[in-house]
Amino acid sequence: MAKPKSTEPERRGDLETLDKPKVTRPPLYEVLLHNDDYTTQEFVVYVLQRYFHHDAESARQIMLHVHTKGIGVAGVFTRDLAETKVHMVTEFAREHEMPLKCSMRKQS
Repeated sequence: MAKPKSTEPERRGDLETLDKPKVTRPPLYEVLLHNDDYTTQEFVVYVLQRYFHHDAESARQIMLHVHTKGIGVAGVFTRDLAETKVHMVTEFAREHEMPLKCSMRKQS
């Protein structure tokens, strides 16, 4: 006759193991900066440092990529944070009369 199944957790060494639900990571989104003919390079570098916490050299490299390729990734975040960054950068650019476009896309 089979033993009834115990309701207590199985013990492995000093750790108890329980069936845990699988948790999936939330999708990530890239925050993008778009090149235009008016926004200054210095302004873009400042935005990258202030809102995306890049050091001066990495901000300069990203700015040059945006300038030469037309678009570049400023950072990668969860959806809520990416939306907030896009909003903050857009508002800051408008306050300083810069047409800098900032958008986001789901990371592939």
